[in-house]
Amino acid sequence: MNFLRISMVLAIILLFIGLHACSGGGGNDPITPAPDNTPPSDASADEICTGSGTPPEVLNQLQWPHYAADQNSSRFVPTTRLTRDNFTNLTVAWRWCSPDDSINDFIPNKHESTPIMIDGVLYNSTSLSQAVAINALSGESIWVFDPGSYLAGEPPNLGFVNRGVAYWSDESNRHIFLGTGDSRLIALHATDGVRVSTFGDNGEIDLTQGLGREVSNQYYGVSSAPLVCGNTVVVGASILDYPSVKAMPPGDVRGFDVLTGDLKWQFRSIPQSGEVGNETWENDSYLETGGVNVWTTMSCDAERGIVYLPFSTPTNDYYGGDRLGDNLFGESLVALDTETGSRVWHYQMVHHGIWDYDLPAAPNLMDVVLTGESEPTPIVAQVTKHGFTFVFDRTSGSPIWPIEEWPVSASTVTGERAALSQPVPTKPLPFERQGTGEENVIDFTASLRQAALDYLAQFDLGPLFTPPTEKGTVILPGIGGGANWSGAGYHPGKQFLYIPSVSLPFVIRIEDQGQTTTRFVGNPDVVLTTANNVPLFKPPYGRITAIDMASGNHVWMTPVGTGFESLPELAGLDIGILGVPRRIFVAVTEHLLLASQEGNENSQEPLLRAYDLETGELIGTVPLPAHPMGTLSVYEVNDQVFVVLPTGSSGSRSELVALSLSNQE
Repeated sequence: MNFLRISMVLAIILLFIGLHACSGGGGNDPITPAPDNTPPSDASADEICTGSGTPPEVLNQLQWPHYAADQNSSRFVPTTRLTRDNFTNLTVAWRWCSPDDSINDFIPNKHESTPIMIDGVLYNSTSLSQAVAINALSGESIWVFDPGSYLAGEPPNLGFVNRGVAYWSDESNRHIFLGTGDSRLIALHATDGVRVSTFGDNGEIDLTQGLGREVSNQYYGVSSAPLVCGNTVVVGASILDYPSVKAMPPGDVRGFDVLTGDLKWQFRSIPQSGEVGNETWENDSYLETGGVNVWTTMSCDAERGIVYLPFSTPTNDYYGGDRLGDNLFGESLVALDTETGSRVWHYQMVHHGIWDYDLPAAPNLMDVVLTGESEPTPIVAQVTKHGFTFVFDRTSGSPIWPIEEWPVSASTVTGERAALSQPVPTKPLPFERQGTGEENVIDFTASLRQAALDYLAQFDLGPLFTPPTEKGTVILPGIGGGANWSGAGYHPGKQFLYIPSVSLPFVIRIEDQGQTTTRFVGNPDVVLTTANNVPLFKPPYGRITAIDMASGNHVWMTPVGTGFESLPELAGLDIGILGVPRRIFVAVTEHLLLASQEGNENSQEPLLRAYDLETGELIGTVPLPAHPMGTLSVYEVNDQVFVVLPTGSSGSRSELVALSLSNQE
């Protein structure tokens, strides 16, 4: 999620469903030594954090070289070492402590960064935008680079969060690219963490420059990993979703030369006069509207030289009266030529967005033998917050299965003009429950259903795309529901896409705030349960859905997480596992689907789960020392397999936890 007021909402969610906030610290020097890893006095042996180290000697390996395993964002690694027979033998191999924990006076958000692994070394970022290199076998720190990003103040929306780095190499160079909370793109030598002096201005680029407007770090920053596609470093930005000044920062995506940092291209996400899509911004609203940014990760088709950009909602997520029209390229998937930045094709998945249905994750690129065909088709699948999977030919942008325009309700808010129709894929079917009509209200018992209906009567309800109102409209999936930045996984052999998602209803009220920047603004709030803590809508509340990408058909769905089942009101009912609405992270191996889930000390035990790829059967669980906060990575070094997960939040140590088989087979 990418907005300011959501921090207040998440505080509410934390009390009940355990969405985990994070903390951290770190030194101020450009190159800092490894942190003091002295464990707390009550730490057991496997909790001891390791000290300085060097890269291991690598005899053989299976790498995880990109944020989502590869540039296709598959989250797949072809290790055969993890099986249903040995999965539960995984144990903690090492725990690495973040240097953030040694910095005082700064409070990071969740430790969400996913490490990449190349040649026996993990490269990662921290919540406070430090970059690190770690021995992938031992967990020992090799180097730490601290740009002092946090000194500029807390970044917009989610505060101190950074989800990873990018790697690039040629015959004579090995570089790490870091986007920072204070809006810099920094290039480092992978061997020692020293700035690449020939890149940009002594190793960095100020991303607040060149946007055509005055841009402040109060409203603009970087929280996700950059993407290197060919010889181009592509970077987006996190932008405050509420219009705090008249002209908010635009979400232009830029491509820089990987060696020099020279700007190669700049794609204007809000088309200016004479540009394609400008006519979809009525009354010259393109001049001052901000947002339409790529705050999440991206994907790259290196062979075809195309980068795929999932764009977010224009600034003022819930009211579009100041930006009438369809608002390209808001909530659109855009394919660009990597070298020139020219648009290859685009598709808008929400017209005139007023629900904060950002495209939340990097799209999955796949070569699939579609049903009835004999040769693979290059496709791209984009999962969404509102529960759809849009699938296109990734060269032409033609839909693989028809997408229909469905008529939707008009807005009743003064000055607002909702789109008359919205795109709905015919295949695959939605992977989440959609809309808040009575058909989706709980039916555990007649009395519980009536209690839910009575509670919901205070709000406006309706199908998907019911516009927000001043009374308050309940939307499902909510702004933190459906798919999110954790993304989907793909098994190329089975041609199955595995989509983690949550069902998290929100109420959005449009308020007349009487300000000059915009008259109306949306105020979101979670409405998960009634006073008795029983959910309002039908389960599951956290799930993984498997889709056969050859046919577009669902294969299986399994709930993830437990907790609601123990409520006294549900005792004795035959309701099975309900799942919990906490973000789920997946990785795919040759034999298993691995999944972890957010939580806190008040929620279920932290676990790594393994599922059967073809049936969704839960094969087993492995206890974790802390709740994961970000996506996991899987790799092999010297015939040893590792599963690494980021953990940490306010009041707990920010770490990477590595699991391995004690008896490698």
